[in-house]
Amino acid sequence: MTSIQERLYPTLPCFGCGHGNPDGLRLRSYPAQDGLVTATFTPWPAHDNGLGFLNGGIICTLLDCHSAAAVMLEAEQRGWEPLGDAALSYVTAGLDVRYLRPAPLTEPVELRAVVTASSEAEMTVDVSLVWDGKNRAEATARWKRWRPRAAVGG
Repeated sequence: MTSIQERLYPTLPCFGCGHGNPDGLRLRSYPAQDGLVTATFTPWPAHDNGLGFLNGGIICTLLDCHSAAAVMLEAEQRGWEPLGDAALSYVTAGLDVRYLRPAPLTEPVELRAVVTASSEAEMTVDVSLVWDGKNRAEATARWKRWRPRAAVGG
């Protein structure tokens, strides 16, 4: 099955979700039931926080980029296409991350996201990183419509 990222923005160079970045995480998210978007991610040894757990910056990136997939799917379903030649129709406007407990470095973790508020101008997503049936980190992501500006020349 083709992921949301591979289908909607396959050449994006984003570190977290871009499949156009050979050094990135290349997150793959999929639609599930009732508006839920899910993904599984297996950390790499380089993602160590120094104590043998998944690094908080990587967790934040996963939450941000997984919420992007939920937003882009919602935008597609509502017919809100990217403007100009932009690959994405929305950009992160805020990310409130809460780290609840350590996440493993050597086992796959699950990501879950659901759009909780949606308008063409702005969307809000609740997103979590889950392992062993418990939320390890949660975030509320706020996304705003990306409106590229024309280059100022002279």
